[in-house]
Parts: sequence; C-alpha cells; structure tokens
Amino acid sequence: MTEQFQKQLDDYFEFLRFPSISTASEHAGDVRACGDWLVGKLGGMGMSVELHETPGYPVVVARNAHREGLNTVLIYGHYDVQPVDPLELWDSGPFEPELRDGRVWARGATDNKGQMMTHVLGVEQMLSERGELPVNLIFLFEGEEEIGSPNLVPFLESHKEELACDIIAVSDTGMVARGVPTMGYGLRGIACCEVTVRGPKGDLHSGLYGGAVANPATAVARLVASLHDADGNIAIDGFYDDVKPLEDWEREMWAQVPGVTREDILDTTGSPDVFGEPGYSSAERLWARPTAEVNGIGAGYQGEGSKTVLPAEAMAKFSFRLVPNQDPKDIAEKVEAHLIKHAPAGVSVEVHAGHDGKPYYADPNSAFGKAGQVALEKAFGKKPVLIREGGSIPIIKDMQDILGADSLLLGLALPDCQIHAPNENFYVENFEGGIRMSQVLLDELSKVE
Repeated sequence: MTEQFQKQLDDYFEFLRFPSISTASEHAGDVRACGDWLVGKLGGMGMSVELHETPGYPVVVARNAHREGLNTVLIYGHYDVQPVDPLELWDSGPFEPELRDGRVWARGATDNKGQMMTHVLGVEQMLSERGELPVNLIFLFEGEEEIGSPNLVPFLESHKEELACDIIAVSDTGMVARGVPTMGYGLRGIACCEVTVRGPKGDLHSGLYGGAVANPATAVARLVASLHDADGNIAIDGFYDDVKPLEDWEREMWAQVPGVTREDILDTTGSPDVFGEPGYSSAERLWARPTAEVNGIGAGYQGEGSKTVLPAEAMAKFSFRLVPNQDPKDIAEKVEAHLIKHAPAGVSVEVHAGHDGKPYYADPNSAFGKAGQVALEKAFGKKPVLIREGGSIPIIKDMQDILGADSLLLGLALPDCQIHAPNENFYVENFEGGIRMSQVLLDELSKVE
C-alpha cells in the first residue's frame, strides 16, 4: 500500500466515524459535524466552499476556479447515512470502521460516503499532481438523502444559475457483479403509502365477538393479497397503462449481463426461488418493470403465547416502484381507489400518502454517456454494461428537470455490500478503482464538444 493510498484510506475512515444518521434527531449534531468536516476537507484541497443552511441539514457546495470554454461537471453525493439497527447483528462497530478481508466495514462505507469520497479523493489527487482540473467542477453534497431530500429541490430552484452544468455524475448506485463496470441510465420512481384498517372502537374478546364483528387483521391481509393475481401481475386497475415498454436492444443486452441470473439472485438473497411478473427475466423485472410491495404489516397481539383478541385496527405499509412514463401522483390515486374498492365489509379504510419520486431515464449513448462508458472501461479494464437501476434516487429526476442536465450513474457498490443493513461494507478494490475512475472521467468529459 502506497503512502498516498494510506492517506486516502485515513480520510475515508475519518469521514465514516461521524454517525450522521439523518433520520434520528439525537444525531442532528453529528450530521452537521459531518458537513463541517466536508467543508474543511474540500477547502483544504484549494476549492472554494460554501455551506448553505436549509430548514434541515446543510448543503455543501464546492467548486474549482472556473474557466471559459470548459465543460461544467456537477458531482452529487450525500453525507447522511441510514440507522444501524439491529446493532447486535454487526460484527464490528458501525461507526468504528475496520479493514478486513479486502473490505471496509462501517455504516456509510458504500452508501454513500465511500462512493462519494472516491470522487473527492480523485479530484484531490488531480489537483495535487496537475494544479488544475480539465473541467469546471461543482461538488454538491447534501445531508438529507436518506429522508427523501426534502430541502434540496427548493435549494436547486433558488441556486440553479450557480449550479448550471453540462452533465452530472453520481456514484450512489451499483455494479452488477465484481469486476464488471456498470453505468446506469435509468432509475425507478417510487410512491409510498400506509393503510389503516379500523373495526371496533377497541380490542375485543375473540370468543365473545369473533364471527359477529369484522376483524381488521383479516381485512388488511385481504387488502395486501389483492395487490397481485396468483401469477404475480399487479391487479390495480390501470397500473400498467403508462409503462414505457422495453426496447429490443435492452432485452438483448441485459440477457448477457452477469450477476442477475436466477442462480445469482438466489445466491445473493438466499430465497428458495425467484418470483415475479410473468414473461420477464429477473433483470427486466428489476430494472424496467414496476412493482407493488408490502413493506410492513401489523395488528393485534405480538407477544409470546396466545391472547385471544380481535384487534381494533390493523395497518400495512406499501411502496410502488415505478418506471418511465408512470407518474407517482397518478399511481397513488389508483392505489387508494383500489384499496377502498377492495375493503371488506365491516371495516373502514384510511390511506395516507407517503413520499414519492418520479422515474428517471436518459440516453446512455449521448456524447456524455459515451464519455462515461470510456472512463469506466479505462479505469476498470473492461467494457461496461448498461443498465437501469431498480432503486430510486428521486433527486436525480429533479436535477434533470431543474438544471436541465442528465446524470451518469457510475455505480461502485456490489450486491453484497449490505447497504441499509448491518455489516455494510465497501470493497477496497472498488474504492481504489473509483478514485482512478473519477480522474479518468473528468478527462473524458472535458473532451465532449
């Protein structure tokens, strides 16, 4: 390990030690301290840095000395992280980063501190070795991505002139398999909601009232089951109406992409078998088809042993992943109509809308898209695969709409990096490769006319 790479790892570890959990109010000071650390780091590299207050956590913006005639590249990332529960499942402290077995283990190791730091450190290396960058660069880092970026859209709208750019680079996505460079050109959107099913005014004795009063737990189970038919098709009226069909070239390309075969899915997830919408491969289901999922369900007694109760209410949480041409507001209306229509007699149903975000799509073979592909190939020594991501980063679509620029989704995470779960990790080879890629990327983007 070179002295330079050791210093880069040290910076990365220092960044990881901040418990910047944006969902937890008790960590508000830690999130802000993490933002302050970024300000110091970027300023120490010779960049002009601004810390912008918002009603929530600060937005950090840094830029080099901009010159006429150069392409402007915006690199986006987030410095907040997910909660660590359940803590007992971690093999080491979530905010005490460890290097073992060729990986760095810590909360945020991949999502998104590791991936965004590869860009920061790559730029630092370029500035140190060359004295300047081949592009006009803007770093835009927020501290609220894990809570839906509630303050970033207003920030973008009020600062869109200062943030004007030709292309955006984001490393908050993944590689399909180890050693396979991957560029995303699409993200699924999302619409979330929670349903509350109410019956009697209070819990009842199931012997005295069971069979005479509707059971909300049974009702919510029936509502959950009503979302799909027996084959896995979504049964909500009009749900598929606006879905953008797969292109033939996408189906042909994805059939060759490693890491998403039936065997790969089963190996990664530990599931007994795959399941999903008929007529589509696992890759197609993950990247280009919408979904309806129950994320949580609850009612009645949950303790040890029996308690013969008929619960007064029950709940379920849903999320719907959306694909190009689907509108989350339209889907939310169709979901609510479906749940109300299928509610059994004897209960009342309330549907509460949650956060949402539009799907994102861009041409992967645009001039900037091709430059991104070249950068990945040069950095990792292999031609990249092109995919649409199954996850959602709603702010990417917002940036496209507000700033008028597409995003290159240059993922460095691997399927077993455990993002959002205990024992999150990041492969050192991808951390090192990302630093290399970030430098090649700026060189390639500078050539686009």
